Amino acid sequence: MPDSLAFTRQQRLLTGAQYQAVFDKPSLKISNAAFLLLVRENPVPEARLGLVIGRKRARRAVDRARIKRRAREQFRLRQHDLAGLDIIFLMRGNLRDPDPALLTRQLAELFDKLLAKRRQA
Repeated sequence: MPDSLAFTRQQRLLTGAQYQAVFDKPSLKISNAAFLLLVRENPVPEARLGLVIGRKRARRAVDRARIKRRAREQFRLRQHDLAGLDIIFLMRGNLRDPDPALLTRQLAELFDKLLAKRRQA
């Protein structure tokens, strides 16, 4: 495992075309009550993450930022196991004042579920 666990620019989905490729043909869909991961194999060696969290789902900017921060953290910790995947993280349900511990636990379970499905395939 490489030493760095940084979240770099190369690990982000940056363009609309990159997002659209995942939206058009995801190879996996992983979800729980509040979140959805769309996953597709990518041509680059590292995993890439895109975040889609609208104002309708998390009204306050501080809540959206908290969710994004925690999603990036879970991705960052598992980035070497996710190599070769493009992942879009979407919110499905509405959240008001999300509990940080519950949010972290839900996101960890979601990414663990993704890794388990990837091992099966």
